[in-house]
Amino acid sequence: MLKEELISKSPVRVLERSVGGGIMAGGIGVIASRKGIGKTSVLVQLALDRLLQGEKVIHVSFTAHTSYVISWYENIFTELTKRKGLEKLEDIRDDLVKNRVIMNFPQEGVSTEQILRSLKAMIQDGGFKARTLIVDGFDFSKTTKADIALVKAFAEEMQIEIWYSCTLLGEEPLFDKDSVPLILKDFMDKIDVLIVLEPKAEYIHLTVAKARGKMNPQDLKLKLDAKTLLIAEA
Repeated sequence: MLKEELISKSPVRVLERSVGGGIMAGGIGVIASRKGIGKTSVLVQLALDRLLQGEKVIHVSFTAHTSYVISWYENIFTELTKRKGLEKLEDIRDDLVKNRVIMNFPQEGVSTEQILRSLKAMIQDGGFKARTLIVDGFDFSKTTKADIALVKAFAEEMQIEIWYSCTLLGEEPLFDKDSVPLILKDFMDKIDVLIVLEPKAEYIHLTVAKARGKMNPQDLKLKLDAKTLLIAEA
């Protein structure tokens, strides 16, 4: 029952309810904030939730080496089990690792078509039937509407959900009147769920900017613990 407890009591269930059940297959979600606020932690927790349910996950990093990404999974998994007071989870950890693939790509010098071909080959030819694709370290200022349209079409064809991180850079204002990051404005027709991380004095707040075509639908009532970066109910 250890795994079932981690799944049923995960704050990810609250997140999914708040955005209409999650982004679903064929959808794109984005976690946005300034650098160092907790985007990677949220993505890893979303990935771990899928892995605990026995699903396969592909994690694509555009900035970090594989060893760095692995350390994120190890640290977050350790913190999750500590918080629940659970022990003897080596078998669970082994299953998670078996169902996870981590890939690195440079954003410059490799086309979106090449990356998607590699992912498709792994999912179809390689038999790694992933339901979730995590994309971290992607620079939205260096992409185009056509590229994001290709990714959206890929998500729909493969019937996978894709979660991106988006780092907000530069001077204020960073958002428009609908709380949409300016860097993402050109891509919002392809983004199903947008969650913004906002640093507060003692925690990091999660706010929904878009869900299911609705802008500013509601407060997520979730936060990140400033020390562990675990998602918790506010």
